[in-house]
Amino acid sequence: MDEVRGKLRANHYSIRTETAYVGWILRFIRANQLRHPREMGGPEVETFLTHLAVRGNVAASTQNQALSALLFLYRKVLGVDLPWMENVVRAKRPRRLPTVLSAGEVRVLLELMPARPRLLASLLYGTGMRLMEGLRLRVKDVDFARREIMVRDGKGGKDRRTMLPASLEPGLREALAHALRLHAADLADGHGRVWLPHALARKYPNAAAEPAWQYLFPADALSVDPRDGTTRRHHVGEEALSRHIKQATLRARIGKPVSAHTLRHSFATHLLESGYDIRTVQALLGHKDLATTQIYTHVLGRGAGAVRSPLDATP
Repeated sequence: MDEVRGKLRANHYSIRTETAYVGWILRFIRANQLRHPREMGGPEVETFLTHLAVRGNVAASTQNQALSALLFLYRKVLGVDLPWMENVVRAKRPRRLPTVLSAGEVRVLLELMPARPRLLASLLYGTGMRLMEGLRLRVKDVDFARREIMVRDGKGGKDRRTMLPASLEPGLREALAHALRLHAADLADGHGRVWLPHALARKYPNAAAEPAWQYLFPADALSVDPRDGTTRRHHVGEEALSRHIKQATLRARIGKPVSAHTLRHSFATHLLESGYDIRTVQALLGHKDLATTQIYTHVLGRGAGAVRSPLDATP
């Protein structure tokens, strides 16, 4: 497992992916009575994945993640090419429409949240960023002069630009000042070096201590990095925002399942309802395929709300 983690880090996989892959590999080994993976191969992988779909009743995305983890184990770590697994029972991928809030529901939801999580939730709704993209923002990524935000290393490793909502500028400036105050205090205590991606820490040895690289939404306390054991200040965890969104949803009596990603869905839908071009929305969301963005049109390009029911046309 140390070799697995080493290969994952050498290939620049995120800590979240590392945790997920290690978990699936351990689960695969335990499911086969602790046999070494070298003693197993395609048939055992097929059986494991089929068991997940048939008895575990997992979602298609979960089964695909397990498959990716095992392919990484065999191809990258053990140097073994698995035969094409034709007998795997694939979990069905349901086609679901995204949950979308109305503009009024978004407004009430945000009003019922405390100031700090409200700012982050407002930023996700106002820019269309994914939750982790918002949490990983650094001081240098916010350009007040150009009124834009640079999203670094988004899904698929892509960078993109999105707008900086004018109404959030005061709050973001206050968050930036708070982040810099924490950073100055950390430096005074002998810390203050943030985690840097890939080889930047070696290429720019002093960058980790520079204000520009600090997280815009830093955690309240220092923590130990599981990758190298260094004590540093990471960004705030996603669990806190998810908890505040759930509490606000209950208080607002919104009868829909709401998460941070619902704010992204609402951003896209509201832009399309306002008449913005779908390719503009595609670029803001960072979608590679236009078909992914088209799900927000709901029915044949306009949305169910734009189709007049025949019942309403009855005299």
